[in-house]
Amino acid sequence: MLNTTSVTEFLLLGVTDIQELQPFLFVVFLTIYFISVAGNGAILMIVISDPRLHSPMYFFLGNLSCLDICYSTVTLPKMLQNFLSTHKAISFLGCISQLHFFHFLGSTEAMLLAVMAFDRFVAICKPLRYTVIMSPQLCTQMAITIWTIGFVHALLHSVMTSRLNFCGSNCIHHFFCDVKPLLKLACGNTELNQWLLSTVTGTIAMGSFFLTFLSYFYIITHLFFKTHSFGMLHKALSTCASHFMVVILFYAPVLFTYIRPASGTSMDQDRIIAIMYTVVTPVLNPLIYTLRNKEVKGAFNRAIKR
Repeated sequence: MLNTTSVTEFLLLGVTDIQELQPFLFVVFLTIYFISVAGNGAILMIVISDPRLHSPMYFFLGNLSCLDICYSTVTLPKMLQNFLSTHKAISFLGCISQLHFFHFLGSTEAMLLAVMAFDRFVAICKPLRYTVIMSPQLCTQMAITIWTIGFVHALLHSVMTSRLNFCGSNCIHHFFCDVKPLLKLACGNTELNQWLLSTVTGTIAMGSFFLTFLSYFYIITHLFFKTHSFGMLHKALSTCASHFMVVILFYAPVLFTYIRPASGTSMDQDRIIAIMYTVVTPVLNPLIYTLRNKEVKGAFNRAIKR
């Protein structure tokens, strides 16, 4: 996994070049990071400690909270350090490691959202068979599978990127190491890397999005044709609302970034979009799930009263 290049470190140019904004942005992103870790950590502890939340839906919610803590930790601490530093360097190995864990956790989250949509499909469309279909064994197997696929997918990116030759500039026009900015710095043929990004990453993103969309399509179709009570229809749809909001917040910027061809894209545009799914989404997930979920709010209230 060693590179054949003279580059030993990269310079992360960050979110903005305006020095006067750096202290302000440090405070903003530090606050966001603290809220993200505290909020997702609280949900994770509640899901583990409260027996009433020991169900498939909250098992996957716990996985999502764990992913979001790790996901924001991959990029935000280095970003915060660079806000206060004049030398915004990251070692070659550190850059490849950051790239690996970013794609590992990101692709795992994309697949997890599809699994969570399938869980809601079974709960609403096949309620009598829910406990049989979504057994603890199946839930555990699905979780292990998506984490493993995510790791292997990220390993392909990290190995193939580490083998590239970097003979020019070492300045990355981004606030973290990602495949697309690194490919712009690489010398030689990057067609295989481009194919891996557009085909393999694109398949995981689009496949997960399609399965999520399909689950919700079946849910809505089932409710409209099987449910004659507007109250029951509203109640069933409200259980999916929080998950659907998370799906939109995550998939929209990801698909916009990775489905487009790398050529002809704006680095400034990519940086702004990346903030959405690396910073904003992880901090909004706890708020969405706690504000719209009565069971989670009830578990929080019981934990506070103990």
